[in-house]
Amino acid sequence: MLEPAAGVPPIVASAGALDAAVAVLGRGTGPVAVDTERASGYRYWQRAYLVQLRREGAGTVLIDPIGLDGLSELADVLNPLEWVLHAASQDLPCLAELGLAPAVIFDTELAARLAGLERVGLAALVEELLGYHLQKGHGAADWSRRPLPAEWLTYAALDVELLLPLRTAIAAELDAQGKSGWAVEEFETVRNAGPPVPRTDPWRRTSGMHRIHKPRELATVRELWHARDQLARQRDIAPGRVLPDAAIIDAALADPPDEAALLSRPVFNGRSQRRHVKTWLAAIQAARVLPASELPSLRAQGGGPPPLNRWQDRDPAAAVRLTAARATLTKIAEHYRLPLQNLLAPDVVRRLCWEPPEPLDAAAVQRELVAGGARPWQCELTAHPLATALTTAPK
Repeated sequence: MLEPAAGVPPIVASAGALDAAVAVLGRGTGPVAVDTERASGYRYWQRAYLVQLRREGAGTVLIDPIGLDGLSELADVLNPLEWVLHAASQDLPCLAELGLAPAVIFDTELAARLAGLERVGLAALVEELLGYHLQKGHGAADWSRRPLPAEWLTYAALDVELLLPLRTAIAAELDAQGKSGWAVEEFETVRNAGPPVPRTDPWRRTSGMHRIHKPRELATVRELWHARDQLARQRDIAPGRVLPDAAIIDAALADPPDEAALLSRPVFNGRSQRRHVKTWLAAIQAARVLPASELPSLRAQGGGPPPLNRWQDRDPAAAVRLTAARATLTKIAEHYRLPLQNLLAPDVVRRLCWEPPEPLDAAAVQRELVAGGARPWQCELTAHPLATALTTAPK
């Protein structure tokens, strides 16, 4: 199994160790490789429980931010640098919570997509471009536990050890394909994206919703979801560990009338659920007494086009436009060796085809693309071909 070249460094978990690490990183040169480890399947909050860094001349640094009183000195050194990350959108929000925000980024996953590489996972890229076999297996672990196992720390150190040579290899491929400018635009979009926008009615994403067919059942799902979310927040536990989605759906369908009936349901008869049975029953009863006028609609309310399976019935001409647009974009994507979703966001294409601008020309299409967040390189490749496709599509 591949091991870190200089071994696994001790974890930085004290003010003195942090000062020493900051000094070492400050003496390094070039960009810094950055990664984090979270506890997504175990904790409610998406905070970083380990920060891994590597810079030429400084080696690898592993920082435990939980026991430290701020990272402002580290931010002074790191924030002006270029950061090299893999799937940066996953790491930047939790790093921003620590006051760490880069001036420039290079995202090796996104760069690999733009370069047309078929496999863009870190291990696959390292093997294909650098010839190393990177052992995976601890990314979904509970990184909030202490102490962290030695094999986990080896995994964490390797994740940043190979990022800098990987950046060099992918950057060369992008340059050879004339896509370096595209990558810069994409990286800046990710860097400036900010935290994810909260979803409207996130409870509608409960697994198993296809089994819910009545507004009253839907109300029960909603009330149980919110009750679970409040408990999960308070206890900093992943919601699915407080109450599985399957149990919420089961209770909504069964509509148990009292504690005994609820405790007879799968999952609810467990020790953990018994402690909160009054909370779950109160949520079910709250949904039961809602007036009909306050029941949620079975169909989610929201702007934008309807689901694709309704286009043909709702607006056949729009369905034809979408087919034409997809065919045009597929040809462009294949020509430039790009994943279709990286050429242009699917939602932008759907909105354009559902309600095209008037007059329908390249300039108007470009305005719509820009309003939807398309980057200049995307507009240059797609605005004119899309305008042609939409105007010549059969009526």
